[in-house]
Order: sequence, then structure tokens, then C-alpha cells
Amino acid sequence: MPNANEDNPRALSQAQQRAVSELLRVSPVADDLARRFQEAGFSLALVGGSVRDALLGRLGNDLDFTTDARPEDVLKIVRPWADAVWEVGIAFGTVGCQKDARVDGAEQRFQVEVTTYRSEAYDRTSRKPEVSYGDSIEEDLVRRDFTVNAMAVALPEKEFIDPHSGLDDLAERVLRTPGTPEESFSDDPLRMMRAARFAAQLDFEVAPEVVAAMKAMAGRIEIVSAERVRDELNKLILSPHPAKGLALLVDTGLADHVLPELPALRLERDEHHRHKDVYDHTLIVLEQAMALETDGPDLTLRLAALLHDIGKPKTRRFENDGRVSFHHHEVVGAKMTKKRMTALKYSNELIKDVSRLVELHLRFHGYGTGEWTDSAVRRYVRDAGPLLDRLHELTRSDCTTRNKRKATALSRAYDGLEERIARLQEQEELDSIRPDLDGNEIMEILDVGPGPAIGKAYKFLLELRLENGPMERDAAVAALKEWWATQEA
Repeated sequence: MPNANEDNPRALSQAQQRAVSELLRVSPVADDLARRFQEAGFSLALVGGSVRDALLGRLGNDLDFTTDARPEDVLKIVRPWADAVWEVGIAFGTVGCQKDARVDGAEQRFQVEVTTYRSEAYDRTSRKPEVSYGDSIEEDLVRRDFTVNAMAVALPEKEFIDPHSGLDDLAERVLRTPGTPEESFSDDPLRMMRAARFAAQLDFEVAPEVVAAMKAMAGRIEIVSAERVRDELNKLILSPHPAKGLALLVDTGLADHVLPELPALRLERDEHHRHKDVYDHTLIVLEQAMALETDGPDLTLRLAALLHDIGKPKTRRFENDGRVSFHHHEVVGAKMTKKRMTALKYSNELIKDVSRLVELHLRFHGYGTGEWTDSAVRRYVRDAGPLLDRLHELTRSDCTTRNKRKATALSRAYDGLEERIARLQEQEELDSIRPDLDGNEIMEILDVGPGPAIGKAYKFLLELRLENGPMERDAAVAALKEWWATQEA
């Protein structure tokens, strides 16, 4: 391992100690694999994010290696050793595998990727990198995205390789590129988004020359596939500091190409400053939503928080009394959310859920001081469906007023709504609101076979259930017959 840097000996010494500890933990797997490569006449090194995370004391069970062995040779070495092997990335020189091993007295599962030394560059009109293999680890490291990811540990001897001073940058918590940022981003424009993602994940600063290159080359992100952009955006949004990364995307102009709805929220203030900055508000809502997460990072909730107000620029109106209005921005925003998420190739289910949350995020504000009827509360629960808990979190997060009295009143009102929902759920099983008669019963009572009439009858009974709550069977039958008589007439 390296000697401590004279400028920051404590930081680097601590990093070294953490790395030694982390590498010793994974040695049973890493060293075993390295010996197999060595016996086959090849070298193997832990590389990139795995080394960075080891130095930060956060190395997990996903291990990245690099080697001079070509992919077909890698397959010959890992197949007898691994519990599972996959070749999804073999066209880019990467072989993946899974290895179960006993470490620290417990069975653990490791996800391993072994990539042949390589360099890659984009054709100006291509969405896919052209891969060429290299013959030295130094050649491989110079093509890496950032210096903190351009460090390696040769195995099994544990020799630290850091030709681009990544350890210094790690100690300074700064993101720089091994070569010029222009060369790095030309090789793979997605690295510009990765800069924002790592800033958000690691809470690092991005070097000024890297930011300048991102601004100058932002348009190059257009050649990257929507799927790769989406995956990078997800990692950023799910990170500990997403607002930091998102702000970098906006400030460099990258967001104009991948998520233009976000910079569009920076509405110019009217001369009397009578509406708050929607962009700043959105980032605060995102952070407040994160604080309410109870089971780890929630992509659905975070996307809804990020997109909940994107309909405002299109619906902004300056009223005669000087107020600024955004009528129906939740409806417009839901449509815009669906369009943007579809363009980024999100799953249909996630698009549906996030769009629904955006559409419903203002519904609570009709609640006022609690004058909703039980019927209105039932409809709120019915419309939210399985998204109810997330809707609670999004609605609470949407309060960013500095007026403490107003904030307290809103919080109490929502407390009251949640209490009413809980009481009704206990009494009426709100989570599964259904008519008091099912389709078979409706057909039997009306003596009618399957068809549109049964659907209409079911909808009538559902509305009755939402309006009045549960009914006794006799009352439901009587109401159905009375309704049916009006239909026959």
C-alpha cells in the first residue's frame, strides 16, 4: 500500500488502514481468484470503485477486477471456480460471475466482474463504445472516468497502483479525470452524468476544469442511449445527496438534454417576488421526502418529489390582483411526467405510479380544516390505492413554507386526515373498497347474464359504497333493484 502524502498524512494514513482492513476481509475470494489467473499466466488486480470504496472503508461484496487475459481466457479460468457465470457484457470485455464463500465465519455471496484491459471511444454518431483491448494496467487506468476510480491493487501481492494521484484526490474529496476532461468525456459522454452522480453519492466536489468541460460538451450526452442515461439518473436520485448532483446537471446544461423539465422550474420571479422559486422548492421537497423514508431509498417517491411541480411553467398565470396561479398544474404535470419517463424508458408500472402521485399531490389541499365528508376521505384512499403511504409522504414533503404557523396548521390538518383514514380503515377495510355485492350476486339478483349492464351495476354499487360506507346485504339488494328499475324504464 502507498506511503502517506506529506500534505495530508492523517487522511491518507487512515485511508490506507481502512483499505488494508477491507482487502483482508475479501482476501479469501480475491486472492483465490488471483492465484488462478497467475497459474494461467495472467495478472489480476482489484480496480476502480472497489479500490475507492476500500479506501473509504465501505467495500461491499461487489468486486471489480481488471486483467490482461482476453474474455475467452477469463471464461476458462472462472467457470470451474464460480457458482454462476454470465456473459452479458462480454462484447465490452467483461465477464460476470457469482461466488459463494465463507468469510469471517459466515457464508457470503460475492458478485464479481472481470474486465480485460481496454480503451474505448465513441464514434460521433454512435450510441455504443468501440472497444479495443490493451496490454498494460497503466493503459487501462488512464481510460477510467475519474482519478479516484483509476486506482488498482495488484493481487495477490497487494501492490497499490495509482499513476494519477487518485489517493490524493480521494483525501481532498474532489473529482478529476486521469487525462483531460475533454478527452474523457469524448471517450464516453455518460461520464459527465457520472460526475454528478459521484458528487451526489460521495458528497465530493467536482474540479473546476471538469465542470467547464461538462458545460462545453453537454450536448454530447445526446448520443448516449436513453437506458444508460436513465440508469445513471436513478443512481444519482437514490444517492445520499441527490440535490447536489441534480444542481450540477442543471448548472452545466446537461439537464437541458436529459431532464429539461427540471431547469424549466427556475421561473423568473415577478417584480413583487410573490411566488417562491419552484426549482429550489422542488429540491427541498425531495430532501424532505427522503427524510420520511422508512425502508431505504424509494425511487418512486423520489421521482414523484422531483417531478411533482413540472406542470407549473406551462400553467403559470399572472392574475389581475397580482397573484401568480398554476391552475391544474398537477394534471398537466402528470402528463408531462408520463412523457418524460417514457422517453427515458422507465417501466410502465413505475411510470403509472409516479404519474399518479404527481396527479394527486394537491388533493389534500381541498381538505382545509377537516371539512371533508367520510365519502371524500374514502375517495382519497380509493384514488391513491397502494400509493397511499407514499402520497402521505409526498404531501407532507410539499410544505416548504417558512411561516411556522402555516406549516404547523398544515401538519396538524394532515395528522387529522391520517387519523380519520385510520379510523375508517379499521371500521370499513378501506384498503380493499368494493361494492357490497359482487358480480355473481348482481347477475343472480337481476337475473341477467354477463355484459355491460353488470359493469354499470357494479359501478353504481361502488359509488354507493364510497358515499355511504358499508351497507347491510338487504339494503344493498334493495338499492340495486331500485337502480335497476330506473335503467329498465
